[in-house]
Amino acid sequence: MASKPRIVVIGAGPAGLMAAETAARAGCAVTICESMPSAGRKFLMAGRSGLNITHSEDFERFVARYGAAAPWMRPMLEEFSPAAMRDFCAGLGVETFVGTSGRVFPKAMKASPLLRAWLARLSGLGVSMRTRTKFVDLDGAMPVVETDGRQKTLAADATILALGGASWPRLGSDGGWLPVLERRGVAAAPFRASNCGLDIAWSDAFRDRFEGHALKTARFAHGGRSVAGEAVVTRRGLEGGPVYALSADMDAALRAGEPAVLVIDLKPDMAEDALAARLAARRTKDSFANALRKATGLAPVACGLLRESDPAAPSRDTAALARLIKACALRVSRVAGLERAISSAGGVALAEIDDGLMLKKLPGVHVAGEMLDWDAPTGGYLLQACFATGLRAGAAAAARAIAPRA
Repeated sequence: MASKPRIVVIGAGPAGLMAAETAARAGCAVTICESMPSAGRKFLMAGRSGLNITHSEDFERFVARYGAAAPWMRPMLEEFSPAAMRDFCAGLGVETFVGTSGRVFPKAMKASPLLRAWLARLSGLGVSMRTRTKFVDLDGAMPVVETDGRQKTLAADATILALGGASWPRLGSDGGWLPVLERRGVAAAPFRASNCGLDIAWSDAFRDRFEGHALKTARFAHGGRSVAGEAVVTRRGLEGGPVYALSADMDAALRAGEPAVLVIDLKPDMAEDALAARLAARRTKDSFANALRKATGLAPVACGLLRESDPAAPSRDTAALARLIKACALRVSRVAGLERAISSAGGVALAEIDDGLMLKKLPGVHVAGEMLDWDAPTGGYLLQACFATGLRAGAAAAARAIAPRA
């Protein structure tokens, strides 16, 4: 019996693992190469605070989240939809549920059970994994890798690159593959941080007391845009979905030499005049924080933010304090860089690939996941696209490798 067509997948994140499974199910012999000591490190990191695997919203609204890349992404999201993602998880024995925001999570809220089950299934399909194996170059359509200081060209009928973008480089996606493709004339957009936390110069007292505290049910605004949700105080500033959504606009303002001010409505469900009426009835003998808690229900962290915004907040009159609660302004010193960004924008230009995500200038080399120049907000959209592009690349690479043997 003739040997199976050989596919090498570079990168063991979600896009690479999905490409590997798809190619293996199509009848190919698949090898995954991963530079880190184990698979899915960024995937596991994403699941530390609850793995948001996809989103349950209307499909048209879902697709629109990909902005300029939406028309290109649509066919792949139709092939591997949010519903298909939930079925995929169920097939691995991982039950999912829809949260109050419409986001979809594994019931266990962790990435590790899903990853373990997935790796076991891949092993059962005959997929081999080579860790501590770094991609360094291409020899035609075959990858050149380095292990223990020695380089080797791996025989392959097709190669799938799923090396990630450039965010969280310590977890493996450092963008080091870019010069390899650029030397071969493949155009790429510069990497830039996306879905970033915000750096704010907290006072020592606020930082020491409230680091790790969540600011819930607030509305965050900048430059005419506002996003409701929850953010967490860190030593550096703020992290969370709403600030990630505003980070690109704030970064643009800072790059233009303009101030970046985050405005937080700490009581979005209460009008300013209603707040003022409640504040007017507060007892003067109570402390500032206790008076606000009793009158408005503000948590201590919110009261602390009022002082950060205006150190004289405790002495402000009722009307001024009500305005401050509705528009607590915080000066942002910088937007977190690629080393701490949730994702990165930029990468291989979409004009460089065909419908099977194969590089037009490098026949037999396919690209998937965050290596490509698309972007999306947090909320399950990033992972969904990585899975969907991995499926497309795996299917196309397998079809190309099998075709000459048919």
